[in-house]
Amino acid sequence: MNVCVIGTGYVGLVTGAVFADLGNEVICVDKDEQKVEMLRRGVMPIYEPGLEEIVKRNMEEGRLFFTTDLGEGVRKSLVVFIAVGTPPKDSGETDLQYVEDAAREIAAHLDHYTIIVNKSTVPVGTGDFVRRIIEQNRRRNVDFDVVSNPEFLKEGSAVHDSLNPERIVIGAPNSHVAMALLELYASLEVPMLITDVESAEMIKYASNAFLATKISFINAIANICERAGADVTQVAKGMGYDSRIGKEFLQAGLGFGGSCFPKDTLSLRSVCAKFGEDTSLFDAVIRLNEDRVPRFVRRIVERMGDIQGKTFGILGLAFKPNTDDLREAKSLEIIAALQKQGARIKAYDPIAMEHAKAILKDVTFAKSAYDAADGADAVVVVTDWNEFKLLNLEKLRERMKQPILFDGRNIYQPEKMKKVGIEYFSIGR
Repeated sequence: MNVCVIGTGYVGLVTGAVFADLGNEVICVDKDEQKVEMLRRGVMPIYEPGLEEIVKRNMEEGRLFFTTDLGEGVRKSLVVFIAVGTPPKDSGETDLQYVEDAAREIAAHLDHYTIIVNKSTVPVGTGDFVRRIIEQNRRRNVDFDVVSNPEFLKEGSAVHDSLNPERIVIGAPNSHVAMALLELYASLEVPMLITDVESAEMIKYASNAFLATKISFINAIANICERAGADVTQVAKGMGYDSRIGKEFLQAGLGFGGSCFPKDTLSLRSVCAKFGEDTSLFDAVIRLNEDRVPRFVRRIVERMGDIQGKTFGILGLAFKPNTDDLREAKSLEIIAALQKQGARIKAYDPIAMEHAKAILKDVTFAKSAYDAADGADAVVVVTDWNEFKLLNLEKLRERMKQPILFDGRNIYQPEKMKKVGIEYFSIGR
């Protein structure tokens, strides 16, 4: 099948590469000429395990192409995916500007029956919005359909998730369109749910908001555990054995970040308010998450006292492991809060430092975790990279000016830290 994907961010690039790997001819479109030229050379604009290999292979085999010419992509394709950014406005409402721009350009080049698929995370009602834009701006009287096909990728395992999805959700206006989309995914042999467009749009937001709620819930429990002397890791383990709850997303820590959970929860709250429904549940989830870093920094200051002129080694900059994404990363909040009080920062991340250098100011970037700890008054773990879990803690302690470690991800055992002589502060323990 001939497929066009508009947008080469995390969702668009992975989607295009995987569809090509499944045997389709795919044209990926992006208006950023520099990014397109990089991709044509096989240089990835993002870090994602397995992505470079799958892109290069399908380019070499003549199934994957990159262009800035959206018209070419639309004219050659039966299915056109919109996979552009949907950032939040200041109010929390989703900004659909890029979706609207894509729909207008599709309309300008539409010359045969085409299935337009919203792959971007969009609020309920966006399918109708895209349909209206195309109807108002198409230059030829040709038929088209608009479908919702939300993605459920996790950064750091996006290629694996695309090839091994837990489910495929297709929101379509009729069975004919749904069957065309099913054909694209047929070789994956996974559960497929066909719904109306509005329900598919809601499934994505409801899923992400529910996972965000689990994270805020266990962080609220962690706050109680700290006061009561309980261990939140044991509490979460006991809860997770219950099949009705499950162990996933019950890791207490610094809260959720990244490109999805924060904006999707805000957007769902905005939709909820739009329809006049009670937003208090989403308000609480967001409020608890927003307090994670301030609470963590308060604990650092309580132990360290005046931090003016003190050096902190920051381990981890990306919002999660196996990605270089800094969107809503807790590291940025923590570093800014410590710098505001006069602290010096030495930071290390296995992958995200090049991106961080363009964002962070007055930060010394270390060559390793041990280098970040060298001469530090305290070390702060922000991202739970496997590399940090496997550190030689005795060597780390020897490099530090003071053996104090604040663990925002609970990657170490308190007993082991005590044994090696590191004063240890974690979450909910």
